[in-house]
Amino acid sequence: MPRPDTATATTATATTTTAPAPFFPARRPGGVPGLALFLNAGDPPLPQLRELVLMLDEEGVACLELAVPFPDSVTDGPVVRRSARRALDRGGAGLDDVLGFVADVRPHLTRTRIALLADWRYSLGHRDLTAATRDIAAAGADGLLVHALPPRLREEHLGSAAEAGLPVVTTCYANSPYETRAEAAAHASAYLYLVAHYGRSGTAPAAGHAALAQTVTELRAHTTSPIAVGFGVSTRQHVEAVGAAGADAAIIGSAAVAAVAAAQEAGRDVTEAFREFVRSVRPAQS
Repeated sequence: MPRPDTATATTATATTTTAPAPFFPARRPGGVPGLALFLNAGDPPLPQLRELVLMLDEEGVACLELAVPFPDSVTDGPVVRRSARRALDRGGAGLDDVLGFVADVRPHLTRTRIALLADWRYSLGHRDLTAATRDIAAAGADGLLVHALPPRLREEHLGSAAEAGLPVVTTCYANSPYETRAEAAAHASAYLYLVAHYGRSGTAPAAGHAALAQTVTELRAHTTSPIAVGFGVSTRQHVEAVGAAGADAAIIGSAAVAAVAAAQEAGRDVTEAFREFVRSVRPAQS
């Protein structure tokens, strides 16, 4: 899960790119928000994950936020951290492995888009940023979220992504300073990840997700990209509350990871168990 940039916004302007199509379908009046699900690549193992991703496409899930697993995330709760550790212990889920996975599965998807989440220190810091971004785009990722990117590299990241034609996911907390939220919104070209509250993934805001309506409205003035809300979203009611706040999509992370873990521990078919989970959290279309 992402670590939002809470540093004071700068006045410099970086080149951005525009997604070829909205990351989430446009909401009709009274319609439900799109659904984005977070999983660590390698949990389940990549062959099982391929079947699961194809199922997400069948079910019409708008976005898979797919993380290249990395250890000891300071922003993740225990559920996501354990998932990353399982993936790392199995091996075969480094950045190159995950890009190979994306290149294999992406051509078979018609409705689900893949936003790749990569940690700067663990997955990208030892690589040339421009070349790595180009490789991620060439693999077929629809968007890129760089976790814990050093602020000094923000403009280079945005420029590299624009050059590669790769939309970026930017992040901010709901209680970040106004200037920081405005800058994050302005640079979002895939979608803006609005973190519901300061804390670790899996914890919900005390006032509920619907209370983010004013923040979502303020952010609309700075971006034409979709706004997705995450952290503490785990049930159908939470997804509906995100929609009531006016956001375009709800991101479910810890609950999705937990559903995978429960299926593996019970010896169930992970894909079918996860299909049940998807149907349990997705509101009925109005």
